[in-house]
Parts: sequence; C-alpha cells; structure tokens
Amino acid sequence: MCNSRAFQRLESRNTGLLYIHHKGPLENKVLDVPEGTPVPYALYQFQASHLEVDGFRLTGETEGKISISEDGWLYLEQTLDWVHTQTHTLELEALVGSEPVEGPVIITINVLDVNNHAPSFNQTDYIGIVKERTPAGVPFARVFATDLDDPESPNAHLSYTLVSQIPNRDNTLFFQINSNTGEISTTAEGERLLKARESVIHSRGGDFSDSLKKRFDDYCTPTGDIPYELNPFYSCVQRAEFRRLNPLEDPDFTLIVRVEDMGGESVNALNGNARVKIVVQENLWVNPGPINLREQLKGIYPMPIGKVQSNDPSAFYRLVQKERELTFPFNVTEEGAILLTEELDREDKAMYILVVFAEDSYGNQVDPPLEVQVVVDDVNDNAPICEEELSVFEVQENEPTGSPVGHLMVHDADDDNTPNALLSYSLVTQTPSSVFTIDGISGRIQAKQMLQRRDATEYHLTVRVNDPGFSTECKVLIKVIDINNELPIFEMNDYGSHNLSEDTALGHTLLTVKATDADDPGTGSSRIEFHITAGNEDGVFAMETDDNGEGRLVVAKPLNYETASSYKLQIVARNPEPLVSGLEYGAESSAVVSVAISDVDEAPVFDMDILDVTVPEDTKEGATLLKIDAKDPEGKEILFKMEGDTKGWLEIDPATGEIKIKNKAVLDRETVEAFHFTVVAFEKANPELSSEHEVSVRLLDVNDNVPKLTENQAFICVKKPQPIVLTALDADADPFGAPFTFSLAQGKKSPNWDLSAVDGTSAKLTLKKSPSEDKTFLIPINIKDNAGMGITQKFEVRVCNCTELGYCFTEPGVHAGVLGMPTTIGILAGTVVFIALVLIIAFHRIKKDNQKKALLGETDAIL
Repeated sequence: MCNSRAFQRLESRNTGLLYIHHKGPLENKVLDVPEGTPVPYALYQFQASHLEVDGFRLTGETEGKISISEDGWLYLEQTLDWVHTQTHTLELEALVGSEPVEGPVIITINVLDVNNHAPSFNQTDYIGIVKERTPAGVPFARVFATDLDDPESPNAHLSYTLVSQIPNRDNTLFFQINSNTGEISTTAEGERLLKARESVIHSRGGDFSDSLKKRFDDYCTPTGDIPYELNPFYSCVQRAEFRRLNPLEDPDFTLIVRVEDMGGESVNALNGNARVKIVVQENLWVNPGPINLREQLKGIYPMPIGKVQSNDPSAFYRLVQKERELTFPFNVTEEGAILLTEELDREDKAMYILVVFAEDSYGNQVDPPLEVQVVVDDVNDNAPICEEELSVFEVQENEPTGSPVGHLMVHDADDDNTPNALLSYSLVTQTPSSVFTIDGISGRIQAKQMLQRRDATEYHLTVRVNDPGFSTECKVLIKVIDINNELPIFEMNDYGSHNLSEDTALGHTLLTVKATDADDPGTGSSRIEFHITAGNEDGVFAMETDDNGEGRLVVAKPLNYETASSYKLQIVARNPEPLVSGLEYGAESSAVVSVAISDVDEAPVFDMDILDVTVPEDTKEGATLLKIDAKDPEGKEILFKMEGDTKGWLEIDPATGEIKIKNKAVLDRETVEAFHFTVVAFEKANPELSSEHEVSVRLLDVNDNVPKLTENQAFICVKKPQPIVLTALDADADPFGAPFTFSLAQGKKSPNWDLSAVDGTSAKLTLKKSPSEDKTFLIPINIKDNAGMGITQKFEVRVCNCTELGYCFTEPGVHAGVLGMPTTIGILAGTVVFIALVLIIAFHRIKKDNQKKALLGETDAIL
C-alpha cells in the first residue's frame, strides 16, 4: 500500500504509466490482465461508501507484484507471468485509520497468456534409422516439442514442418513429417529410391573384428608380413564397418525440422529448430514373392522355392499360413530357406499366402512379418465338363433362319486365363435331320432354317467339346414350340391401395398378382414373368415370379417415410418368348397398385460409420477428444451418453456429444495403449429409442518414463571375477525407449570398474582390479533412453570370496560384528521377555508353596 501523494509522484515520474480508466464501488471484482503488461500499470479504482475512509488494505496472493494506493487505485508494481501464476486471489478492505470499515471483498485477477514463449524441442539432435524400401507414411522417428504457453490457447498449438533435407541433389524429398505429431516417415520417392551404403554382412553371432578378418583372409589373401592395420584396403573396409556400428558419426541425411506455435498459421508465430540425423540401413528382409510354382510338379521333396534373410544375423525364422487351411505344405529352415513339402493342385487352391516371422531367441520380432504369395501355375489336367447331363432348349416354329437357340454351357476346371481352358465346339450328330449349327468358340447354337412342328417337335444333338488335351461329348435336346400368339392377361388391372409401416422387414410380401396365358402349357410362350416398370425408381420393391402364373410384390430395400411416403407401381406380365409379328402387349397385360408408407418413430442415426481417434497421452484435462454427431430421422431432440469407459478418463456433454478428458484424469499409454467405449444417442422424450456406436482411441507415447535397472545388486567372486550384465526397462515406446545409453555417473572413469554396452537394453559391468578383502561398492549408473532422458541409479556390488557353489562366503567369527541395530534390539527385547517370564513363574511357585505350608500347619494344630 502507498499513500495518495506517493502514487501521484509515481504518475508524474512515469509518463508511460498506463490506465484502465475504470472505477467503481468496493465490491467483488474479476479483472483480466495480460501477462508481461508494462509497469507501473493502474488497473481499477475502488471507491468506498464510507465517507471517512482514509486508506485500503490489500492481502492475499500479491506476490509483491500488486499494490493498492490510499485513494483506492489497484495497480501493478511488477509484471505478471502466466507460467508462474494464472490467477491471483486478493482481499481488499477499506480503512479508517487502521480499522476496517468496509469489506473484505474478493478481487480475482486472471492473468491472460500472451505468446511470449517459443516452443522448444526436448533435444537438439535426434536419431532416425530407416531401412530401404520402408513403406511411405510409416513413421520411423519422431520429434517432440513443448511450449510453456497456455495449452488451451493457440499460443501452444504446435505445428511441425520439414525445413530442409541435406543432401537434396535432385530436389527430391525422401522424407516427410506429420505436422501434428512430429512423426517422420518416407515419401513415395523415399520408399522407392533410398539406398544404403555397402558394409560387411555378418553371419549369425559373428564378431566385428573376427568376421572382418576372416572375410579379408578369404577374399583378399594378404601376405603374412603385412599387419592388418597397415594394409590400406583392410583399413578402408574397417572404416566402412566402423560406420555400420556407429552410423550416426556419418549420417546419410540430416533433416532440419521446425516447430511453430499458433498452429504455424501466423506471421507472429514463434518457433524452434532441431536436426534429425538419418541413417539408411540395408534391408535384407525382402519379400521373395510372388513365387510361381507349377501344379503337380515332380521332384524331390521338401523342395526349396525361395529364401528370406533377416537384418538380424541371429534371427530365428517361423512360417505360418494366413488362411486357415487344413493342409499347409510349406516350411522354413533356420537359414531362411522356404520349402515346399508336397505337390500342389491348382484346382484345390490357386494361391497360398505365407507369413514369415523373424524373431530373436525370446520370440520377439526383429523385422516386420512378410506376406509371401505362392501362385500355383496351371497345367492341363482337367477335361471339359458339361454343366447339364442333357441341355434343353426351346425355339418357336416359324422363327427366321439364323434365330438363336441358346448357348451350350461347359466348364473346364483349368485356369480360364490359360490355353488349358480354351474350348472349341463341334456338332457330331443331329437327329432327325441336320438343321442346326454351333459356333466353334462360344458354343452358341442357331437354326439353319425355319422350323415347323409338323416336321419334328424335338431334335437331339451330340456336341463335342475340346480343350488342348481333352475331349468331352454333351447331349442337347431342342424342342420346337408353338408360336406365342396369346397375351398374358391379369385377373385385375388395379390392385387397390395398401399400407406399410416404414419398419417393415425386408422380404415381406405385400400382395400376390395373377395372370393367365392361352398358349401351349409348359412352354416359353405361356410362361409368365412379372416386372415393375414404373414408380419404383429407388428399387424399394421387387417382383418374384413362379411357374404357375403368380407373382409376389415384396419389399427389397428398407422403407423410409422421410424419403418417400407413397408409391404408385406399374406391374407388367411378359413371356420369355417373343410375340408373333404384329402382336403387342396392351393394357390387359398391365396392372397398378398404390402403396402408402406410415411413419414410425426411429432411433437416432450417427453421421459417421467409423470413429477412430489418436491423441498424445499427455493431452491435458478438459481438452476435447472429439465431437459425436447424430440426428433423429424425425427431427426430435436427442441426447448422448457414454458406456464402457473403464478407466474413467472421459466425460460427454449430453446435449452436444462433445467428449472431453475429465478433470484430474491422466491418460497413460503405459497403462493401456488403446481403448474402446460406446456412445449411445437416444431420444430425449423416448430414451428407449437409441443407437450405439463404438469409438476407438489410440494413445501416442510421450517420454514420461525413464529406463530403470531390473536388479539393483549383485556379487562378484574374487578368484573368478565375471562381468555383471545390467539390464534396464523403459515403459515408453519407440522413439522414447531403447536403445539405452549406459555410463558411469557424470562420465567419470573409475579405477575399479569398466562399463560397456552389450545391446540396446543391457550393459556389461567389469571389475578391473580386485580388492584385497571383501568389499561392497555403491556404483552410480546413469541410463538414458533413445531421446536422451534418464536418471542416475545406485547399483550395489559385493566383491567377496565364494564357496564352491559360487556364492559369497562369510567367516563364522564375522557374524557377531555385523548385526544391525534392528537385530540387536530384537535380541535384547527377547532376552528381557524371557527373564520376566522366568521371574513370574518362580514367584507363582513360591506363593503356592507358602499357601500349602500354611494349610498343613493349621491341620497339625487341630490334631
């Protein structure tokens, strides 16, 4: 608090003093102030109603930055910082002298965030290792940045961009970055063009130096008087191999990536930059498919048909079938050779999909599974087959010459796309006369002349069908039928009006229509087919026809009152055989029916069929996950609810369908990487009418865990010291997990210990010099994950003399001197309790003996 005269001097001295020219009574007040506002800064003048007020008292969360003058001006003495405090809650009283006469009132100052913090990456250099032919869009690395500004405002809405790729000789980008997640993947050009540098390929379990020297001896045969280290060719290969083991010392590409706040959409956005060093590794894990094999292939089984090679020389291979077939005639050797175990038959199965896994000794995948297609090539081992034992056709008399009779249907089980299934047709016999011809390619039969029933009512044909290796004969019967000179006639031409509710089941029969035809029974001239020709544009209805002149009008698609409330259908009756020349179908072969659709209160309908959401696991409480959209077909008000959120992380707005993260809820990918829940939309007035939709949520990992040792103590035998293998685990996923970096704390060299990496999750702790006596060491081990995050952990090692079984041995005389305080106290307490029990028992016996003696003395006196 300062007096009025001092505040006036402050005004005159600081010509830059800023005001919000607001004043008002002494009452509860909420003020919004941007952070970083220049000071001094007048906020508000409070005016007391008591006329004798001569000052004010301000208490609460002022932090020495907010003050009040004697005449009631609330002002800033120091700038406010949103990162430090978002809200200041104060109490203000009006004073006469030092006694409060009004108040206290509550003043809330909300500090408004301004974009004054640039986003920053969690590390300046990232590592990315990508294999050749990695599919475009599949992430292999990820950058991550944070912003100290308000995460609910655009000030902390981060967007990632790829600034440059070095080198970029042909102005072709091989990499891309997801603007929202920071995930880096290859482009289509990168998938196609990225190539690794050549290096030495090791066999299973091979060592760098041994493997290199062996290959050098095998292929270069240096003279024995030249040491390896002095041979320039060996040194060149050695440098190439060193790069394979330490690829980031000489990366293939360096990406400059940028992160911007404000979503990257403002010229005033702040930004940060980082580098991503990328090494392209040779991808030996190549799909050998498709593999083409002839069916019925003769040879020695099992027969090698292909080979796979993992990028991990120590990988074990496993082969499974993608489809669930009874037989699976394939296997894989430990060297990756794919074997066929028996002959294949294309007619049984034309293609197999083999799934090949490369795994380590623990069953963990070291390369993504390969789906290898095995295509069975056809050989001509099937004869043509007539689809009918006797193929029957009808043709009207007096049809003109060349009129089609029909197609002879023949099937060949061989591959349609090969000559093995190429068929040819020829007529062998015709009785009673030769009046037909057949197309040699298609099997189409035609009449060579006009037929008359008085000449013959039936003809019998024998057709020979050939493929390149087989021949089959098919029997054909052709009936000459009466001409179609009678029309089908409906029993009525108007079937009236009918009502259907819009929830009528599919297949429901609305009515049955009937028609008659006076042509010869059992022929195509008298057979009747029914069709809807008008009023059914959306295909909601269909006609089903039988062979007795009846047709059924059925519901073929779901009805919808809101789309169409009525239909007027026109149904016609037709013969499969053409009418004689000059005769046409008329009104007697047509009928109408009217259908009215009644409305039914239907359940709400969701706007989207699939709802999949991906969010980072550090998404803050109160953030919107997604908004569900649904509508009621009748336009009624609907509400939403959520079911199946077993973690209790989410809440839904019943009115809007907006799903948010609950207050105090913390998403955790290490608890569950993906989860599902159900959203129910229902009518407010009729909750029983509801629809459900499943939502799938996948959590993106952030680096919120550090690698931790699985064991924190071990021992080493003095006479046979063996290195200790330290193993660490990190619950985070790539790129925030393995490989780990192990080091002694602060990078200092130890005179007693040496620490070297074994693989991405373990290191070897070696004792350099054994102590002269048993000794326990507390060794600080620093372990960092792939993103450089980690802590120092204590590892206890006891160096001791061991028994023949390999355990630490302790001399008998040593035990007395190594009891801890808790053990000593326990022994003393037990001793005290034991002595007390002995004294109690002795006292009890003495008392009992005295009573007995007294009783005996009384008896003697009586006697």
